This record gives sequence, structure tokens and C-alpha cells, in this order.
Amino acid sequence: MANSCTRSSRWLRAGVALLAAGVLAACSTSPSTPGTAEKAQASDVTKTYKAGLVGVSEGGTPVKGGTLTYAAMAETPVLDPAKVIYSASTGGIEMSAVFDVLMRWDSATGELEPQLAKSLESSDDFTTWTLTLRDGVKFSDGTPLNSDAVIWSIQRYLTMKGTESALWGRNVTSMKASGDSTVVFKLKDKWPGFANLLASGPGLIVAKASDGKDAFKPIGAGPFVFERYAPHEELLLKANENYWDGRPNLDAVRMVWLNDPKASRESLDAGSVSMTLLRQPDAVEKALADGLPGYLNLVTLTSQPIINATEGRPGHDVRVRQAVQLAIDPKLIYQRVYKGAGTPTGEIFSAASRWHTDAKPLPYDPAKAKQLVEEAKKDGWNGKIKYLGSQDPTSRDMSLTIKAALDSVGFEVEVETARTVQDILTKVAVERDYDMAGYGITLRESDPYPRMFAALHSQGTLTNGVHTGPEMDAVIDEFKAASTKEEQLKAMAKFQEQWNKDVPAPVFGPINEYLAWSKKVHGIVDSATSVVLLGKAWVE
Repeated sequence: MANSCTRSSRWLRAGVALLAAGVLAACSTSPSTPGTAEKAQASDVTKTYKAGLVGVSEGGTPVKGGTLTYAAMAETPVLDPAKVIYSASTGGIEMSAVFDVLMRWDSATGELEPQLAKSLESSDDFTTWTLTLRDGVKFSDGTPLNSDAVIWSIQRYLTMKGTESALWGRNVTSMKASGDSTVVFKLKDKWPGFANLLASGPGLIVAKASDGKDAFKPIGAGPFVFERYAPHEELLLKANENYWDGRPNLDAVRMVWLNDPKASRESLDAGSVSMTLLRQPDAVEKALADGLPGYLNLVTLTSQPIINATEGRPGHDVRVRQAVQLAIDPKLIYQRVYKGAGTPTGEIFSAASRWHTDAKPLPYDPAKAKQLVEEAKKDGWNGKIKYLGSQDPTSRDMSLTIKAALDSVGFEVEVETARTVQDILTKVAVERDYDMAGYGITLRESDPYPRMFAALHSQGTLTNGVHTGPEMDAVIDEFKAASTKEEQLKAMAKFQEQWNKDVPAPVFGPINEYLAWSKKVHGIVDSATSVVLLGKAWVE
């Protein structure tokens, strides 16, 4: 059957990107709430939330030239796949423009398609994968992108402990060149979803010349080449005249950082930027109601608290963790924190997700929560719990809403406010000095497995003190080995059921990412983790 398709510094690097992608990126100053008519329109649109391109038109004959200006969510000073998590909110669009990617995810089909690769074929048992490269592809410095270059780039990623290096190391036993255009990957055991790694960080192929003596210089085989980076001002990429798929329509792509979703949307409306990433539920709903074209993705377990389950913490007691979920009404969170926008649910994957199952979540049940709190107190717990949050308005609303809900069932919650992203990161990812924290796990529609493993498996590298155990490990491993949709959904149902028992974190509902662009922009191609490819993009 073939399928086409130093420890602290590492924690700090990964954690900064996680916060940008999950917690703080969604917690900037909110745009004004839509009016009644606008909100009614938005409600109609969001009844059918589904990952994919929305309102996109071909636009006729492509126009050559011009610059696409992207109001990015976070400044990415180093375009190095080994140092940055691959997502739209953390430099994934910029890196894909420079390096391209071996495989891309097609949201319409839910399948992986060759991009920089010509093909990717698996053995019948999904333990051997053969990657064939396109002929004649060269890096922007003129050196060939061949099998040796792919192996060198991936090995560099692993040596530098890129985000998915642990997952790779646990599963891939060897990668060998078979001629100039073929790489054969041998896996430890069955993994039908291996191709997803080649649509992510390891699939961004870096030229050897990138590793200079003084600093990393991004040299790839993508449609654009690095031109200049001005801190706090812009990142400028210019067209790669010798791109393997033909010179891009655009002359340049410019990234700017406005640090405020309201300002980004206003700039898009005014025409001073061509594209921006929206994550606040009310901002997403308004963009959809206004008919802005774009790329919609559902992200679950992001911008929400995690619970420290290590020994000595209140969350070490499963009754305390269950009480947290039972005490908090997801609808209340979305009303008070997100102005009533979005789709609140206790399900890990909402009804709009392709991973949704009939497995029921823990319900909102404050009476049961109060009972569990009382039981835990009888066994010696004092009822106190600290919540670590951020200072921005959305985070403060989240902290206070959670405190009120937990206090009402017998918790005694103390809210601690971190001054900076670095403070939260240090407390959570390095020191593990927290009880509950606004942080997030972030599972994505294209492939939730990598983050499930990293954040929830006992062998994962980003667990940050949340509960792990052999039962959850077995469920995650079952999902990894599933080769049919039926098998995958069966495993996901078990995942929800095990989550109800363990409650590693409370679930309030998905955050929808919407990469919105002007109606004058065309030719954008979708891929994994809300990333888009700009090689065929053009602007009227």
C-alpha cells in the first residue's frame, strides 16, 4: 500500500514560540465588538467553522510585480527552522517563503501533497518511506538541492534539537541517500503520519552556506530570498529569480509587526498591509462576516490554562484537576473573555473539527466539583491554588473568570500576574513553579499528533509538569499507528475519554486562527499549521 504524500536554552527557545503561538498571541488588546447586524452575520458564518480557504477567488490573469505586506503576529529575528516552531504565528510563513517545504498539507482534502519533493511513498507496513526530489532544484546560492543536502539539513535540525527532533529521534532509525534524488527513511515501527514531519520544521531544507562563521543566514530553495531584517521595523524578502516553480509573481514580500490585532485589521482595511493573522474570536467572526478572504484553522487547547500535576502541587490530586474542569462553564469563559464570540465547548475537538467524535467531555457540574474539592480537603489539602496569568486585558479577564468559578466551589485562588512572556516561560517551562498557568498545549487540525506526543506523552519534551501516564501514552501511540480514518477517530474517542479521567488541563473550546487578506490578493496556497505558500501569490 503506497501513500503519497544546553537544556534550559532549548526550553526557553521552544517556550517563547509556544507562548507566541498559543497564549499571548491571542491575548492582545481586542478589537471593538461587532455591532448587532455584524454579529448576526458572523454567527451565520461560524456555524460552519471548518479548516480551509474561505471566500477565495482566482482573480483572473495574475499581475506581475508588486509587494505583499504581511502584518505578522510576532517578530521572528532568526529564520532558522531549528530554532523556531513551525506555525503561522511564529515565522512559518516567512521561513516557507525562503526555504519552501518538502510536503504541504491540503486543507480541502486533508491529505499531504508533494511540494519541494516530487513524491513520497511508503511501504505497506508504513515503516519505510521513500522521498524522491524534483529534478534540477537549486538553492538560491546555486548549489544543488539533492539527497545529500536534504540529509545534511535534517541532521542539522536534529543536532540543534529543533522542536520535533525528539519525535524524530524516537521514531526514525535511519535516513540514507539512494542516488542524487532519493532519500530512504527507516522507522522503528508503523507510522502512517510520518509525512507530516516533512510538512513541518524538518521539511524546511537549509543550504549548507546558511551556517556562516558569524551568524545564520537563511539560504533556501524557496520562492523568495532574504533581503534584510530591521529589528522592530520590517523583514524584507525579494523574489528568487531562479525558483524551481518559476519566478514568483510578486517582486517582494514584506513583514511588519504592529503588535495589536485592532491596528492590524485597520491597516488591512486601509490597504497599508495586504494580509494579517487574527486569533481573537470576535476579530475572526468580524472578518468572516465582512467577507474577507483567508485561511481558517481550528486550534484546540491553546490560550487556555494548564495544570501542574507534579508531586507537592494541588494538581497532583486527580480530584483537584477534575474539579477545575467541572467548575468552569466554557460558555462563561467565551462570554466574559471573548465577548460571546467563538464556539465554547468542553470537547477537545469541537463539532467543526475533522477529529471530532461522539465521546462526551466532562460536563459543567459545580456541585460535583464542590464535592471533589471537599474530599481533597478532608485528605489534607488546604484548598489553595495559585493561578499564573499575564497582564494584558484578555489574560486578566481569563484569570478573574477562572478565579470566580473556582472560588465558588471551594477553591481559594490566588492570581499571580507575570510581567513579561519570559517570566511565564521561566516559571512554567524551566522552573515548573506554578499550580495553574495561562499557557496552552496547542493541537492543530492538520496533524495533532506531534504536539499530543510532545505535551502529553510521558516521553514528550514539552510536558511542563502536566499529568502524563501509561494510559494516555497508550492512546497517543494508538493514534500514531492508526492508518484509516475510522481507526484515527476511534483513538480520538479514547483520547477524550482518557482526558476526562486525567484532566491535564481544562478545556473551554477552540481558538480559530484566520489568516485574512485583501480581496485584491490571489494565488495563496494553504499548508500545515495555518502556514501559506506565496510562490504563486499576486496582488491586483
